[in-house]
Amino acid sequence: SLVLGTGITISSNHWIMAWAGLEINTLAILPLIAQSHHPRAIEAATKYFLTQAAASTLMLFSSMTNAWYTGQWDIAQLTHPTSCLILTSAIAMKLGLVPFHFWFPEVLQGSPLTTGLLLSTIMKFPPMTLFYMTSHSLNPTLLTCMAISSAALGGWMGLNQTQIRKILAFSSIAHLGWMTIIIAYNPKLTLLNFYLYILMTAATFLTLNTIKATKLSTLMTTWTKAPSLNAMLLLTLLSLAGLPPLTGFIPKWLIIQELTKQDMAPMATMISLLSLLGLFFYLRLAYCATITLPPHTTNHMKQWHTNKPTNTSIAILTTVSTMLLPI
Repeated sequence: SLVLGTGITISSNHWIMAWAGLEINTLAILPLIAQSHHPRAIEAATKYFLTQAAASTLMLFSSMTNAWYTGQWDIAQLTHPTSCLILTSAIAMKLGLVPFHFWFPEVLQGSPLTTGLLLSTIMKFPPMTLFYMTSHSLNPTLLTCMAISSAALGGWMGLNQTQIRKILAFSSIAHLGWMTIIIAYNPKLTLLNFYLYILMTAATFLTLNTIKATKLSTLMTTWTKAPSLNAMLLLTLLSLAGLPPLTGFIPKWLIIQELTKQDMAPMATMISLLSLLGLFFYLRLAYCATITLPPHTTNHMKQWHTNKPTNTSIAILTTVSTMLLPI
């Protein structure tokens, strides 16, 4: 159902089909979130359902407003300003952009790591395609404001977290800020940023799933389990932060270049400075994963070194998410 819903939304030209695909997607991911029957998981599933249903309804409303005024049901032909505004807020709710970001960390915290991976990658794909198809008619000032505030809040709110899934949720919000700031000017860069973000996040989530770490304190003692994997996790996290020789620097570099071409150098400066906030918590994750040794008086259990070979997909994803720019 996930594949079907995503496929329907991506390949549709008519608003109703896009809406139907989003609804199928929402209903398909709910059992995956509430899988563990833990109260926190049920709460996360409920929050997810309510926000996504509201967002889908808003999207339907904006397309109906547009059809009412222009007689067009085609996705690319969204021209009426009111429906453009409503659609922007609907897609922001779908993706978790500021000011509609509050559901995302909670939902990610309540769901298991593999579902968290689906939520932060595949589930953002259909709204992103709609964003891409309508980007020429949306209001660039509004998009820039939302992007800057997303980068700011994604950085600030992640500073004090100890739960890894919440940190990754806030990092996702900050990355979405980078994608949104450029979409009105060069949508292809948004897609490039999105694909590279998917690669790096998938590598991070799958690594964490292998070493079964969900908190910073457990991350400190997992280095004995698969030392080489933890060392590569350091590089993947720094790539997510966007440090120069790694893959994550490509989209930031190109986006800053494009923004300066558009005479938006102040905005480029602001969003670059705000990504330093994110760099702090990536460094903290990386520090806990690889660099720091826990004190010997610790009451944590050391984990046994596993001789199982690392999963091939993790190896490929990690390599790509660190080495793409040098190559």
